[in-house]
Amino acid sequence: MLSLAGVAGIGLAVAACSRGEDASPSATGRAGAGSSGTPSSGSSSDARPVASSIEPAQVPLAGGVTVTVTGTGLAAVRGVTVGGIAARDVQASATTVTFTAPHQAMYTAGSADVALFTTAIEPSPSANQSSDGNGSAANDGQAGATQDQATASPTPTAASTPDASSAVATTSVAYTALTAVDRQLEYAMRYWEDYNLAEYGTMNPIGGDCANYVSQTLVARGWQQRDDWYSRSAGAQHSATWTYCPAMDPWMTKNAATFGLTRRSLDERSKVKVGDIVFYDWNDNQSPDHVTIVSEVFTEPDGTVRIKSASHNQDGPYRDLDEMITVQHPGGTAWFHTFDA
Repeated sequence: MLSLAGVAGIGLAVAACSRGEDASPSATGRAGAGSSGTPSSGSSSDARPVASSIEPAQVPLAGGVTVTVTGTGLAAVRGVTVGGIAARDVQASATTVTFTAPHQAMYTAGSADVALFTTAIEPSPSANQSSDGNGSAANDGQAGATQDQATASPTPTAASTPDASSAVATTSVAYTALTAVDRQLEYAMRYWEDYNLAEYGTMNPIGGDCANYVSQTLVARGWQQRDDWYSRSAGAQHSATWTYCPAMDPWMTKNAATFGLTRRSLDERSKVKVGDIVFYDWNDNQSPDHVTIVSEVFTEPDGTVRIKSASHNQDGPYRDLDEMITVQHPGGTAWFHTFDA
């Protein structure tokens, strides 16, 4: 099932466990639909809604910060979208609208429309993709075809929200890579399908690229390669802790204090955040078969916490944890290494 690859300085290492500008915002103050510039139908205020400023002007790719739009005639605002994604915690007065910024859909820097609506918009996962579309036929930490031989290619689908053209007022904000998590997920989304072969190669020919991919995202987050965790010469030389799930998991536990990690069980998912690490055990034998990076955490109205991940082998940007361990790999389980800060 697993193959061996030569590693300089440490003997043999195994690779396996699944292969898978900053834009300047401006407040337009544009009124909603209507050739005369009057508010869209359904506005509960006679005042023409105008968005004159926004603070902060830049938000992290991972969102999560409170944003305030200042203007006039804003009391009727009930819903907000940012780049087409519904915002949470919308509160409005005559002169301000506040909300919590969602993460940028694909963690890509750039300007995003902030659209204000007089109807509430129910937040939902920014990528309504419960599966990567390949089922369990492709190699997912098991013997079989690699992702390169799979026929399906996952495509993230944004949740349905009203078009900004129907908003009562609009402005814009700049998504920017401001934090370590931003840089990690920016990298993860850039390379989930288009591998960074020049720097790290691919481990698919020797068992799977998932751990190689996760390690790369941790470097993007700010981790430094070490004597016991490294990849060199486009992956030709690598440590088992870099490329092999059963070696990576205990290594993270051993060095938890150094990296600020806490190992958590599956029932502690409410403590999981974007950028955390998920290990999967498909046959519940206490040895991990797959590893991914959390790309979205979403709480349903009933309190259910949904966790989605980016991974190689199978390649996908928003793979649903519960589907992976119940539908694709029935009887599987998972656990987490969460960052303390």
